Amino acid sequence: MKNSKFSEVQIIKILAEQNQGKTVNEICREHSISQPTFYKWKSKYGGLDVQQLSKMKELEKQLSQYKKIVAEQTLEIVVLKDVIEKSFNAL
Repeated sequence: MKNSKFSEVQIIKILAEQNQGKTVNEICREHSISQPTFYKWKSKYGGLDVQQLSKMKELEKQLSQYKKIVAEQTLEIVVLKDVIEKSFNAL
């Protein structure tokens, strides 16, 4: 997937221009983006402000860390179960 030439903060500011009374055509022409791109951004970032975006990124980072911890613990449990099962089979 192609990376956007706009940062998420810039995207939020571009979307906010519609609330200031500009039409979608004007915004798209001014920033050299297509209307489908504008509406894709709007569905993803619509209603967010910069502070909410930073909070969302922080929460996503925490979620990623928690998922990693759960995956590591699950692997450890599987390994321990295998060790216990092999030790009982050896008896």
